[in-house]
Amino acid sequence: MARPAIVVALPITERKIVADELRSAGFEAIQIGASDELEALLENRRDIAVAILDGETDLDTSLEYYGLLHEGSHSIPALMVMSASAMDRMFSPTSADEFFSRPYTADSIRWRIEAMCIRSMTVDDGSGPIIQSGSMEMGDWSRRATVIAIFNPKGGVGKTTIATNLAAALQLHRSQKVLLIDADTVTGHVTTSLGLEQVRTVADSWNDQADGGPVETLTELGAPHPSGLSVVSLTSSPLNTDILDATRVADAIATARPKFDFIVVDLHPSYSALNMAIFEKSDRILVPVTPDVPALRAAVQLRDVAIEVGLQDRLALIVNRANSGVSVADMERTVGMASLALIRSGGLLFVRAANAGRTIIDMFPREKITEDFDALADRLVRTHVPEATSAGTPQRSGFRLFGRTKEPARA
Repeated sequence: MARPAIVVALPITERKIVADELRSAGFEAIQIGASDELEALLENRRDIAVAILDGETDLDTSLEYYGLLHEGSHSIPALMVMSASAMDRMFSPTSADEFFSRPYTADSIRWRIEAMCIRSMTVDDGSGPIIQSGSMEMGDWSRRATVIAIFNPKGGVGKTTIATNLAAALQLHRSQKVLLIDADTVTGHVTTSLGLEQVRTVADSWNDQADGGPVETLTELGAPHPSGLSVVSLTSSPLNTDILDATRVADAIATARPKFDFIVVDLHPSYSALNMAIFEKSDRILVPVTPDVPALRAAVQLRDVAIEVGLQDRLALIVNRANSGVSVADMERTVGMASLALIRSGGLLFVRAANAGRTIIDMFPREKITEDFDALADRLVRTHVPEATSAGTPQRSGFRLFGRTKEPARA
């Protein structure tokens, strides 16, 4: 079955490069240079999944394109391409579309299109759904996983321990379907701590794909753990990371959302491009902090970085080893973040569980520390609200683009 058609309405210097990249991935890329071309196309085609528009050079033409994409019965998402400075000046948020900043590479924009296609419910002339690809995941459209990043720029604060046990608490005790991702490409050991050997990694898959192998989704790559978790590792070696383009990884996580209730991502303690891309896709960024000065200073630094990039509302402290005698209120004041959970010291329980390839959640279900993780899981489940399907989303009376509103055409 053919893949969907993608409209490419970029400046002529970019248009052919992007179209060629999309065609190499099996899409039908249709280049247009005027609004009447798009209007004629939409009259005759029902399989347009996404339109790539230039959001910077000619705003009036962009508005015309956008209006046609959302006119009448049409509701075709647009990927707006513009420089970061133009985005700061003109971007007015809209839930229906996505934005992509210049400069970019053709393959990075292709992977963003891959991710957007799963959210585009196009149909063909009656023979069946158009969207079909090994790189897309057709899951339960009423489900949209909450993505939780576990991060502190300082190591040794219990990041992986919290990621694995929180994921297990959600899966085992709260009946949530959970994908656990080891995105620490340097010192990650999620799979080994869970006793999973010979795991096929994302880097393995993408290197094989570059050599002509099949496209595999994160769901397909997920290794099953006896707890019920699906576990994915980006790489087994820090020397095997060139293939892990940050945007492509983040988009792969986004496309997995309809398959799960929660996606828990364990990150390396650094402000890498990969981590920043994953932050953008995350609903919550949980910051494990131990009661010591270096860990608190690292959390303060993270708070300042998050304020600068507009992510501060997603941050929450996880106070690890909270029974050490240090005042939690003092830690909150010092860091400038509220705590979402207090996790007591587990001592040898963690060691025994890791040696058995298990979590304390399933190995020691009656311990106090398991109650701590259950309390954290409860808080996250209470705030998890899956997005409605597109069929259940009320139609908007108009749309907003670049701070300018355009009403739909009246009959």
